[in-house]
Amino acid sequence: MYSFFGSSKKDNTETPPNTAGTTNSAFSTKSSKSKKGSDSTQMEDSPKQTTTKILTEPAPGTKTGPIHEYDENQKEMMKQVKEYALSISLPSSDPYAKWERRWLDKPDTIPRYSRASKWHLNDAKKRIKNTLEWRREFKPELIVPDEVKIEDESGKIVINGFDKDGRPIIYMRPGRQNTETSPRQLRHLVWCLERAKDLMPPGQESLVIIVDYKTTTLRTNPPISVASKVLTILQHHYVETLGRAIVTNLPLLLNFFYKGISPFLDPVTRDKMRFNPDLLELVPSSQLEAEFGGEYEYEFNHDHYWQQIIETCGIAPDGTRVNEVIPELDNEEAGEPKQPISDQGRETEEEKEEATEEEEEESNTSTPATAVDSLTPVTPAAEDVAKRVEEMSISMSMEAQTITA
Repeated sequence: MYSFFGSSKKDNTETPPNTAGTTNSAFSTKSSKSKKGSDSTQMEDSPKQTTTKILTEPAPGTKTGPIHEYDENQKEMMKQVKEYALSISLPSSDPYAKWERRWLDKPDTIPRYSRASKWHLNDAKKRIKNTLEWRREFKPELIVPDEVKIEDESGKIVINGFDKDGRPIIYMRPGRQNTETSPRQLRHLVWCLERAKDLMPPGQESLVIIVDYKTTTLRTNPPISVASKVLTILQHHYVETLGRAIVTNLPLLLNFFYKGISPFLDPVTRDKMRFNPDLLELVPSSQLEAEFGGEYEYEFNHDHYWQQIIETCGIAPDGTRVNEVIPELDNEEAGEPKQPISDQGRETEEEKEEATEEEEEESNTSTPATAVDSLTPVTPAAEDVAKRVEEMSISMSMEAQTITA
């Protein structure tokens, strides 16, 4: 999955991104369409005016989708998941407690984890517990902008526009990689995911990723360790957030790469991937960048882009929010745990037995959700996927060398 984003600094001999007509950190995405007129002397249109303004709202008249509706049993399960999450939440004395509660109280959090578990209560609890632990360590809401700003300078990840369902679009261009592999690249990716969520219109819970492999070579393939971490984050800590993943300009060897790892991806994630589709079927022309066939003549300029994202999302220099007051929690609101934080969520032998009995009881009821869950293929751990990807990468590199020779 991390080959979506690239990770290692590109070779100096690599063909640079399309920078025609731009300077410094500006990259043109202007269309090069020819005019189809009767005058044979007029070979092409005069250059269209470009803009550095990003689109931060869906096209007028857009209907947000998909809309999720829940029956009484599902609502009751979501209530139980929320109660469980609050029971293992941080004590009010912890500085991050109010941010954790802010995330838990978002209208999409509990529903997403419930749907991702296919309405399996114990699975939903495990999923949200794992994410709470990850967020306490990573603190995605509080990433300081200046910490990841350098990663943004090349335009390798740009948030701009919305699809026909009102999902924000993240453009990823691995060929514009500008830094060496480091944890900061991962934090930049998470920072961008959080900003895309900030831009979601009311009722929207997912986003679109468009990965453009133009100018990308096998040299920009990521380290397997990084790929494993990204795969884990996307599939386990941003569940039900990827609405669609679109890959364009995919080189032949990387096409084999994607086909090879496809069986190892989460089935839900795999079903959302599309290769070289007609983007105008998915994105309004007015919201799609011109180089992908749309009408929006966008030109990336880092300073302008960065300022717009920071101001639109209301991000303060320290990573907090400018126009949002996060209330402090008292002990009762925080749901003070009865045991130390390090022991939160640990299951005793009795609890494990109760969970096993509950799962067996659920399986015997043959409810639709349980029946579907029992047929769902088990997805290998991210480490297993990474190992398989590494083996394929070595094989592909040898094939590439053979072809070159």
